[in-house]
Amino acid sequence: MDDAIRKASVLVEALGWIRQFRDRYVVVKVGGSTFEDPAAVRQFLLDIVFMEAVGMRPIIVHGGGKAINRAMADSGIEPRFIQGRRYTDDATMDIVARTLTENCDSLVDEILSLGGRAIGLHPQSQNVLLGERITIPGDNGEPVDLGRVGHVSSINRDTLTTTCRSGAIPVIPSLALDKDGGLLNINADTAAADVARLLPAEKLVFISDVPGIMRDRNNAGTLISHLSTEEVNGLIASGVIDSGMVPKVEAALAALEAGCRKVHIIDGRIPHAILLEVYFDKGIGTEIVR
Repeated sequence: MDDAIRKASVLVEALGWIRQFRDRYVVVKVGGSTFEDPAAVRQFLLDIVFMEAVGMRPIIVHGGGKAINRAMADSGIEPRFIQGRRYTDDATMDIVARTLTENCDSLVDEILSLGGRAIGLHPQSQNVLLGERITIPGDNGEPVDLGRVGHVSSINRDTLTTTCRSGAIPVIPSLALDKDGGLLNINADTAAADVARLLPAEKLVFISDVPGIMRDRNNAGTLISHLSTEEVNGLIASGVIDSGMVPKVEAALAALEAGCRKVHIIDGRIPHAILLEVYFDKGIGTEIVR
């Protein structure tokens, strides 16, 4: 009886958040490392199916860096990175597009197997991301070309919202079309943040392989559970937030500035991490608010 009462209490605690987030969009970014553990993928997608079933509007945006590296190695192509960004020539773009589309289809199939509904929104079906090419400043201040690398300039909002209202979960790989109909390789973190910004979404959730933002990256006990945008800027300036976490949180700040209500960074290796973060009073990762 005590166990049954405890389970009922958990449901009651979640009820308030379920009501609050009904019909609200939540963009969930999942990285390439998540695909390395099939059990973690299935658990994560089960949480997404639950969110849709109780009335939220989840949208998945994904990358696939490790799978792309393997596919390039199989093709005998050496990856080239410039300031941490993958240089994307036409041959690399073909591999990126094929790999991300396969990942997208795999996620859709897994959601269907879990009893949910999902639609892959990629350039080979119903593209929703429109982009423009980008350059980065070189050591001499001159722009450096990255090939077919871009950023999201706009989204097909009607397609995205119609898919959500139909009860299906949109699954979006980090690919965009440019104005000429060519493919662009987009950083998955910034793609997810741009979707959250342009909707705008209630929440943006980054599924990571770390607990969140920590004052000491080697000590999970230093996890910071709540941050304001001002505090985040201070942590970047002091070097607490550095390396690959910087572009992630900068994209998060842009989404918050545009109207996204809250950003979460959570450890996808923890069972039911998304549900614990979204539907309970005390989350398990880092939340960022304006």
